[in-house]
Amino acid sequence: MDLEARSLQPNVKAVLLAKLREYKSDLNNLKSEHKRLASANSNQAARDDLLESGMADAMSVSANQRGRLMMSTERLNESSDGIKESRRTMLETEELGVSILQDLHQQRQSLLHANDTKEQLHGVDDNISKSKKILTNMSRRMSRNKWIISSIIVVLVVAIALILYFKLSK
Repeated sequence: MDLEARSLQPNVKAVLLAKLREYKSDLNNLKSEHKRLASANSNQAARDDLLESGMADAMSVSANQRGRLMMSTERLNESSDGIKESRRTMLETEELGVSILQDLHQQRQSLLHANDTKEQLHGVDDNISKSKKILTNMSRRMSRNKWIISSIIVVLVVAIALILYFKLSK
């Protein structure tokens, strides 16, 4: 289930992984409670057996067994604490790993978006180059048209001056 949840999309994956961790935690809590209850019942049964075997012998044997039982219980508690600490460290590491994977996914999306933007900018650059060529051609035509119009005006002024000169000189 864990691997399947990790392969889903990030928005669904985060919710499923959180639920999965919660279910795992609940399962471990139930297991430890079951062990505790089972050991309490077995300890009670062992105690009853010892008390029934005889009072005289029970005092000396009982003190020795109590000492061993206390040492065993202490070692068991230390082991349980170590396991709990290891489990806590494992959960923190898992959360850190999930966080890193989410960050990497966001960075990947940013890079993909940047690549798309780069392609769009190349298209804009091409359009600007075309526009520049068109404006340059328009400027050249405008200058050429000014020269042509100026030439026509000069020719017309010269023609009018010649016509006036010949009309007035007769």
